[in-house]
Amino acid sequence: MLDKLLEIEKKYDDLTGKLSDPKVHAVQSEFQKYSKEHSDLQPIVNKIREYKKLLTDIEDTEELLGSGDNEIRELAQPELEELKKRRPLIEDELKIILLPVDPRDQKSVILEIRAGTGGEEAALFAASLFRMYTKYAESKRWKIEIINMNATGLGVSKRWSHPSRAGALTAG
Repeated sequence: MLDKLLEIEKKYDDLTGKLSDPKVHAVQSEFQKYSKEHSDLQPIVNKIREYKKLLTDIEDTEELLGSGDNEIRELAQPELEELKKRRPLIEDELKIILLPVDPRDQKSVILEIRAGTGGEEAALFAASLFRMYTKYAESKRWKIEIINMNATGLGVSKRWSHPSRAGALTAG
């Protein structure tokens, strides 16, 4: 697994170098492609670097335990235990981050919210659901577009369109 992580980190560093090249800046489509790939890899690389630092910290702490000083051992032992507890957690996070991206994640979506039967309570629920999806889309920085809306005194019936990671959620 570490070999694959090092490959990803090397690719990230290569992209960083390409993005600083003036020739790449001259070709806008190339620059955009490299920028997107670079930004997609950034969270993965941050986690890889955190994992590598953890491994180094574990090695350093084990070396301290091997020293002859009892005071240092007493301080290093709890730290080593804490570091070893964090290791499987970070490894699990890395496994999740490394899962392949679904190509459908980049596509748009239309979401329709209707109050349906249930009178005022259904309208209130639909309005709450609309606010929830709107706030979620805003937190992901997706574009929101309302296609059509039938507002009542209590709630709203909506239809949404949302290009997932590209950033659009359309309600209507």
